[in-house]
Amino acid sequence: MTHEAGWAHAPGALRGPSWLREPHDPNALVEHLWPAGARKVDGELHVGGLPVADVVADVNTPAYLLDEHDFRSRARAFRDAFADWDVFYAGKAFLCTAVARWIQEEGLCLDVCSDGELTVALRGGVDPARIGYHGNNKTMGELRRALAAGVGRIIVDSFDEIERLVTLTGDAVSQGTPTARARVMVRVTAGVEAHTHEYIATAHEDQKFGFSISNGQAFDAVRRVLDAPGLELLGLHSHIGSQIFDSAGFEVATRRVLALHARVADELGATLPEMDLGGGFGIAYTTQDDPATPARLAEEMRAIVEHECRALGIAAPHLSIEPGRAIVGPAMCTVYTVGTVKPVQLDGGAVRTYVSVDGGMSDNIRTALYDADYSCTLANRPSDAAPVLARVVGKHCEAGDIVVKDEFLPGDVRPGDLLAVPATGAYCRSMASNYNHALRPPVVAVRDGVARVVVRRETVDDLLATDLGDQA
Repeated sequence: MTHEAGWAHAPGALRGPSWLREPHDPNALVEHLWPAGARKVDGELHVGGLPVADVVADVNTPAYLLDEHDFRSRARAFRDAFADWDVFYAGKAFLCTAVARWIQEEGLCLDVCSDGELTVALRGGVDPARIGYHGNNKTMGELRRALAAGVGRIIVDSFDEIERLVTLTGDAVSQGTPTARARVMVRVTAGVEAHTHEYIATAHEDQKFGFSISNGQAFDAVRRVLDAPGLELLGLHSHIGSQIFDSAGFEVATRRVLALHARVADELGATLPEMDLGGGFGIAYTTQDDPATPARLAEEMRAIVEHECRALGIAAPHLSIEPGRAIVGPAMCTVYTVGTVKPVQLDGGAVRTYVSVDGGMSDNIRTALYDADYSCTLANRPSDAAPVLARVVGKHCEAGDIVVKDEFLPGDVRPGDLLAVPATGAYCRSMASNYNHALRPPVVAVRDGVARVVVRRETVDDLLATDLGDQA
């Protein structure tokens, strides 16, 4: 039955989502949501061998804590599970020079999708030959820079981009300074509806990325690249979306992309050496999520490729994948300070407890943008209080400024407490903003009982540096 003022006002509505269970011990961690080394010690959350209260005492809150050991171990898990594939870390999930260096040291490749990300990757010491360049609207300047840097592959996304690369490689030859041929992959859309949010499903037809296989656009793009004197076609690229747990989508997409791969060989006489099946592997944000391990993903994806190649009678190309969220997401948590606790009486006697923290949608836009679910825990002390269903909200002037929609917290949560939100490594700092002129938080790497700031907190001077005032 729907209440005229909305579902939240209906009697008994505030029980939370069906998957959320009241904990027996609100002090306990749901371990698979956190970095592998996270634990509670006498009620206090420790990450990387340090109490988070000690870490944030030096940098204030909100702050992102990145467990270096956890990040590296997840990177190695993908590298080892996909040992005969190339693993490209998707830098858009989170990238800084320290992370770029870790990726290089762990033997992974790196995806970038802007000149800024390329700059950070190069500054972090990544071999440009191990960099892939994404983006649906790369400018002439960005492509020129990518070619000059010697990136290993450019994933072309439009006919305009193909023409830009033809122009750039032709100009270099005509000026007597020939550059290496542009090594490209053609991004295709396989018409797959991945089981994820509409805004992060990227392989269906009605969206901005890639060339459609079904309407012949992808085949035409391949033909144009093969006919272009300055371009070297490595293969096809497919990405079906993000936060995906079901391999069925990969199976359908792989079948269609390999069919195009075989058609290119049959009709155009070109055996493409590579193929990229993208990323989008999901992680656990709450107890409802059950992500696959890299080993299981590798087993399933190898089986899919082998089956489809046998059916087509072709040899498998050299393959690559692009995990980002699955590596950095669980390795990071965000720590906030509670500012206010407000029980709100609703119709029918229901009460919603609003716990306001000192960050919000400026440091984690995903709840507002994607209706994403998160968990959290009281991080600075133990509590014997019975749990209450709470909503953790930010300090911004938006009703939709929600960090955690529903979570059980100790009933004595109070101003000054620390709350920690797990699984915030992917897209939280990357998509952070200065909304309401907030200062973006620092990223603190923790390892073996040592904390070091790898991205500092913005200052008011940073905020004002681009404000030139009234110079009329």
